[in-house]
Amino acid sequence: MRADKTPDTLHGSLPWYIPLLAIWGPGLMVMLADTDAGSLITAAQSGAEWGYHMILPQLILIPVLYIVQEVTVRLGIVTGQGHGSLIRQQFGGFWAIISATTLFLSAVGALITEFSGVAGVGALFGVPPAISVGLATVALIAIGLSGSYLRVERIGVIFGLFELVFVGVAVVARPSPAAMAAAFVSIPLTNLNYLFLLAANVGAVIMPWMIFYQQGAVIDKGLTRRWRALRHARWDTLAGSIITQVIMMAMVIVVAATVGRVHAHRPLNTVQQISQSLVPFLGHPIGITVFGLGMLGASIIAALVVSVAGAWGLGEVFGFSHSLNHSFREAPWFYAVYSFAHIAGAVLVIFSRNLVSLTIDVEIMNAMLLPIVLGFLLALEARALPPRWRMRGFYRWLVWGVSAIVMLFGLLTIVLAV
Repeated sequence: MRADKTPDTLHGSLPWYIPLLAIWGPGLMVMLADTDAGSLITAAQSGAEWGYHMILPQLILIPVLYIVQEVTVRLGIVTGQGHGSLIRQQFGGFWAIISATTLFLSAVGALITEFSGVAGVGALFGVPPAISVGLATVALIAIGLSGSYLRVERIGVIFGLFELVFVGVAVVARPSPAAMAAAFVSIPLTNLNYLFLLAANVGAVIMPWMIFYQQGAVIDKGLTRRWRALRHARWDTLAGSIITQVIMMAMVIVVAATVGRVHAHRPLNTVQQISQSLVPFLGHPIGITVFGLGMLGASIIAALVVSVAGAWGLGEVFGFSHSLNHSFREAPWFYAVYSFAHIAGAVLVIFSRNLVSLTIDVEIMNAMLLPIVLGFLLALEARALPPRWRMRGFYRWLVWGVSAIVMLFGLLTIVLAV
């Protein structure tokens, strides 16, 4: 493995911002990817149908995101092994293959969603899906083949930060503070339609690829227990959790303050529908351009994360070389899997006649995987970590309780969808 500079090569006497620059990244990357095209469409639909009533759940989901991914970070830094490797070590090859298979299916499914977002943005500017998705596929494969984890991370975070445009748009939309305050104290939990959207938001919080990615990322970045890496990685994860949910809240607010106020319950299932609904309020050239940048950034960073996570996971389970710091010659199978995932997702989107149906199928599949993914995560925390690094007391019960709620909402998504 080529030696990128890691925190372990630094000295404790350096300024405070050095650990931030050297260690932060995996948390921001995976959290910005969590706010992908599908999540933003879900947030837009929530704002259109229920106005500001979905803001409070987005706030509550911040600690949910942090708690689950913090366990992931601790497993990676303390054990020095990826998620798939730990499953194989602790539960055997059969369960490792099961986890890797579900991971790859989830990754390809997520890529379908991301490329659907890319196709939607292209359509806003009159670009056919074959061209927009094709160009995105070539660019993503080239980024992965660059041979440097840090380069992939920096490019991904830059694209992901495009999503912050939605925060600016939310301010421009001039939401009503009084209406927002009223929505915080009147949550319609007895309405089945509201519960369905709530379950969809919760079910999309933790994906299989998020856990595989962040655990693999802290390893590929060279983070260990030395130099307070775990402490800074936790802050990285918390910051990412806050930023991604602020973006989700911004999308809810944008649509609630515009479309939801004038045309409540308008269906917003595609990028084009959201954009066309916002144009009368935000203006044609600026509104479409800003919205397109945010959606494109969300789609690109998520596509990067899910494809890398899928290739890492299969490499960990089947034992082939799997590092972004390796060249293609050093890790041919890793880059073959990475490239194939992009190509498969792109082909399915280009030749699909119903992208909305594909996206719904992907969300249902991810919801079905939640109990398996979180079950493995909690079991590994209890078995793979040395006793001094395991959860204890109230925090342990909190994590187990939150995970159980997320799994139940995932199952609820399936029941309501069927």
